[in-house]
Amino acid sequence: MQTFDFSGLDSLFLQLKSQGYEVVAPTVRDTAIVYDAVNTSSDLPVGWTDEQDAGRYRLKKRDDQAVFGYNVGPHSWKKYLLPPRMKLWEAQRDKKGFTMSDATPPPRKLALIGVRSCELHAMAIQDTVFIEGACVDPFYKAQRENLFIVAVQCGQAAKTCFCVSMNTGPKADFGYDLALTEVIDDTVHYFVAEAGSDAGAQVLSGLESKPSTETEKTVAEAIVARTVSKMGRTLDTQGIKSLLYENLEHPRWDDVAARCLTCGNCTAVCPTCFCTTVEEVTDLTGDHSEHWRSWDSCFTMDFSFIHGEGSVRSSNKSRYRQWMTHKFATWHDQFGSSGCVGCGRCITWCPPGIDITEEVKAIRENPV
Repeated sequence: MQTFDFSGLDSLFLQLKSQGYEVVAPTVRDTAIVYDAVNTSSDLPVGWTDEQDAGRYRLKKRDDQAVFGYNVGPHSWKKYLLPPRMKLWEAQRDKKGFTMSDATPPPRKLALIGVRSCELHAMAIQDTVFIEGACVDPFYKAQRENLFIVAVQCGQAAKTCFCVSMNTGPKADFGYDLALTEVIDDTVHYFVAEAGSDAGAQVLSGLESKPSTETEKTVAEAIVARTVSKMGRTLDTQGIKSLLYENLEHPRWDDVAARCLTCGNCTAVCPTCFCTTVEEVTDLTGDHSEHWRSWDSCFTMDFSFIHGEGSVRSSNKSRYRQWMTHKFATWHDQFGSSGCVGCGRCITWCPPGIDITEEVKAIRENPV
C-alpha cells in the first residue's frame, strides 16, 4: 500500500491522460453528484456530501474538504458500458439494392474514478449477462476491456444503503486497478492506495507517494469498518427466492401497486437493470434506415407487448412484482446471483419513496 496527499489526484489524472485515457469521475451538476468527464481535481465534488432517504436526495456542504465524502447518486457506471441510446447499424438504398454497415461506436479508453464496491459488483453482474452468456454483446465487451478503474472505499453510508446485507460492500475487494481510502480530519488529509492489477501498480509507482505506515493502514481499515456499522437499511435475504415464488398473490403487491407510478425511475438508476428496446428510424425518402437500441424498463406498458395478446403485464401490480421478483428470485435462476447490489438508488429516486427492503420485509412477516 502507498499513501499520497490531495495533490496526488492531479498527478493520477495526468498520468492516466498520458496513457490515452479519458478521465470520468463524480462531479456536481444539476444539484446532484453525477459521473462525467473531468480534467482536474477541482472538478470533483470537494467539500460536498448528500442526504438520502426514501424519495429524497439533497446536496449539502461538508465541514471539511473531503473529495469522496458522499454516497452514490442518480448515475451508475452502466451508462458507459450500456449507453442509454446507441446506433447499432444503418442501411442505405441505391440503384443496385441496399447496403448495410455497422454503426456501433468504437470503445473509448475510460478511467473511471470513484467506483464504489456495490458498483463493482454491479459490473460483475452485467458481465455475466453481456459477456459470459451464450450471446456476447460486442460493444459491452470491447468497452469493458478498455477501462481503468479507480475504486474508492466507502467512508460513510446513506440511509438507503444496504450493501452489507447483499455482501457487496462497503469494501471493494476485487475488480479494480487502484483502490483508494480517503482519510481526513482536522489535521490530515491523505489517501491510502492499493493496486489491484499490474496496470494499477504501474500507475501507482508513477505517483509521488510513500509506503503506508501500519498506523495509516489501520486507520483506513477502521474507516471501512465504521461504514459497515452505519448501514441505513438491512435486508434479510435468507430463502428470499422461495419466499417470493411462494407469494406471487400476496396482498402486499396490491398495496405497493397503489403507490407505484410505474415511472421506471428505479430501473433507470439501477446499476444492473439491462432491459432495452430497438427501433428503426428512416428518413423521409425511405432510402436511409437506422437501427437504434435504447434503455427500456419492465415498468413500461409496451415492454411486455406480445403480438396478438397485447401487454401481458398491464397492471401496476404485475409490473412491480415482475421487477422485484426478477431482482431477488428469477435472476438467480438466470445468472446464478441476485440482481440487487444494495446501493439503495431505487429507494432514493422513487418519487413516492417505495422501499424495496420494506416490501420484502412485509411479505416475509406475513406470508400467504
